[in-house]
Amino acid sequence: MKRYDLRHLHDDFYDRMVELIDKGLTVGEVGIFLFEVGDFECIQKSADVIKATGHDLMNSLKFNEVDWTIVVKKVSAEMAKENREALQAAQNKSEEAATATETTQEA
Repeated sequence: MKRYDLRHLHDDFYDRMVELIDKGLTVGEVGIFLFEVGDFECIQKSADVIKATGHDLMNSLKFNEVDWTIVVKKVSAEMAKENREALQAAQNKSEEAATATETTQEA
């Protein structure tokens, strides 16, 4: 397990977080990332970034009044690819359902 303090990057920590996961963690290893919460958009965006990379977001919680932590487990390249494909399929299905609902409501 490794801990990374990204508070000094303020709202621009996403690329560095992904780089640390890719290069700083081994498969199966857990990383704890500490970042500063300016507005709460970065909390959801950090979760979205982790999902988009295919790694496992294990926890996300408030650390103190201004800081947040997320816990990420690095998965193998094959598992990350499967996770990304599953996420894309779920997003496509959601978009199709929304389009079908709109079409039904217009009719």
